[in-house]
Amino acid sequence: MTATTTSGATPETPPRPSEPPRDGSSAAHRIFMARELGIGLALVLLVAATTAVNPRFVSGQGRKDLLLGATILVVLAVGQAIVIVTRNVDLSVGSVLGLSAFATGKLFLAMPDAPIVLALFAGVGVGLLCGVVNGALIAVARVPALVVTLGTLYVFRGVDYSWAAGQQINAADLPRGFKSLGTATLLGIPVLALFAVAVLLAAGFYLRSYRSGRELYAIGSDPAAARLHGIPVGRRVFGALVVSGGLAGLAGVLYAARFGTLDAAAGTGIELNVVAAVVVGGVAIFGGSGSVYGAALGAVLLSTIGSALPVLRIDPFWQQAVVGALILAAIGMDRALAARIAHRLRGRRARGA
Repeated sequence: MTATTTSGATPETPPRPSEPPRDGSSAAHRIFMARELGIGLALVLLVAATTAVNPRFVSGQGRKDLLLGATILVVLAVGQAIVIVTRNVDLSVGSVLGLSAFATGKLFLAMPDAPIVLALFAGVGVGLLCGVVNGALIAVARVPALVVTLGTLYVFRGVDYSWAAGQQINAADLPRGFKSLGTATLLGIPVLALFAVAVLLAAGFYLRSYRSGRELYAIGSDPAAARLHGIPVGRRVFGALVVSGGLAGLAGVLYAARFGTLDAAAGTGIELNVVAAVVVGGVAIFGGSGSVYGAALGAVLLSTIGSALPVLRIDPFWQQAVVGALILAAIGMDRALAARIAHRLRGRRARGA
């Protein structure tokens, strides 16, 4: 990592006391970089194998479908990675997406001429409000994140079902300009995918360049030590969950623009795919390491697997089996990495004694 900031504007170079020793951190960085390169290689091989079977897989429309298929998962994975880095998890993102998507549709039903920017703000606002609820319960009340977000997963979904009351919003009910957002391209790249790229770059820059972003890794590595070093653990975890909620809200707006047909079941079950993408992408489920870039690669890999297996005429069961195997392999690599770094640090202390 490079420079950090104290106020969000002025960079400074001294490392935080809570940062791990340089030898261990550099080893971890090299291994996680290798993992991200490995994910990229696996993605290339998968696309190449599928293209050999069906060349239309990477045709103009095929590439567009692949990018659109990964967009929503990438946005959710970025938010989830920020939370998991702090040794927490947000299982409510699928319900937040569904609630935000339906809220977007209801907004256009009430205001057919509403600008798209207003819909974006409304959807993100719904997500931020849900993130505030999660953050307050986890960071302020200190209830375990797994318990809280599992509960709010059902609470937010219940609110969505109660609000919808069986209503379905059809694509014909949405403004043409908003629907075109889901199909528009810029230089051959879907506009929705550009949203995901912007979110990814902004999150990656923040985590790398700002002290508050670096502190999230310190919290995930050792929350007690981070608190002793003066890091506001509760405030940082609260912020991470609010960001995750906001990005889930944004994903809901993108979902509405892409699919058009909305009901209370939108996004059901996607939270498991999001966590899988983050873990496969190299973000340690135990917190403290990984990057949003790896999480995004994991999301692209999983969405591509879902698109490629039917083309390869492989039973859908094997898609789940492959994802499960990738998760187990990622967790095993995390534990091996932790053991290797701990061994190096013990060796350094022994030589220094």
